[in-house]
Amino acid sequence: MPDKIHCCHILVKTETEAKNAKARLDKGEKFGAVAQQVSQCPSGKKGGDLGSFTRGKMVKEFEKAAFELEKGQTSGLVKTQFGYHIIKRIE
Repeated sequence: MPDKIHCCHILVKTETEAKNAKARLDKGEKFGAVAQQVSQCPSGKKGGDLGSFTRGKMVKEFEKAAFELEKGQTSGLVKTQFGYHIIKRIE
């Protein structure tokens, strides 16, 4: 298991918003473009880019999902105290 990974994410408040964003990704829209349009995290302006982070830096549910992804893979919906995330592992 890697100690440090690089991810982007989309954060929205509701499950419906998250499902809509995921449907757009599944239809082939670019992750960064969808993040810029719908993400409610300040990282959305950068296409959802969170940069690199190590274990223990993110909330438990987010960290677990992010570290389980393979490079280039996108998660399903991940619920945390902040809302619903869709995570893409870059490296």
